[in-house]
Amino acid sequence: MGIGAWFGFGTRQAVPDPAPTHHVPTSQDLLDAVDRVEQQARDGKAPAMVRSRLGRVARTVRDTVPRLETLGQGSPQAYNVMATATNYLPDAIGGYLRLPRQWADSRPVDRGKTPLMILIDQLDLLGATMDKVFDAVCRADAEALVVHGRFLQEKFGSVAGGGDLRIGSTPLPPQPGADGASDLPSPLTPPPGRNPS
Repeated sequence: MGIGAWFGFGTRQAVPDPAPTHHVPTSQDLLDAVDRVEQQARDGKAPAMVRSRLGRVARTVRDTVPRLETLGQGSPQAYNVMATATNYLPDAIGGYLRLPRQWADSRPVDRGKTPLMILIDQLDLLGATMDKVFDAVCRADAEALVVHGRFLQEKFGSVAGGGDLRIGSTPLPPQPGADGASDLPSPLTPPPGRNPS
């Protein structure tokens, strides 16, 4: 080993490995994760009160996932939905199911609460959070509907006035029968020359 090598001359610098890429879960990944945690709770024979709360959170996540685009990429609410489906629910249910059932349901471990009570509190908190996210998603859709309605009202008038559809600068003529009279025979009137019997 020469003196140059000793000081690092003439040796190649190691190229650091590129940062690992993180897989962004798809909508289907999120739905599959919710299905897995519900199956885990069924297989582990979680108590009915746990399964019902888990079901509430799972339903809200399922209802929210198709609407996540409304929240936009990188939104905290979208992240909360993703984390609830892929981390928070599986960690909470898995942590409870790893404990012996009798012990988990009867031994106080934190401020007088058993692991079962702690899990129920966590599921209630996740349920309330997912309800808020779902409300935010629905409000965004409802807001878009309101804005569109105002645009249409500005463009065509109000519903009470019947609107005023203009093509170019000429209003459309009224439809036959709009005033109650019509030049066309009624479908129940016999043609002229026929005598109803």
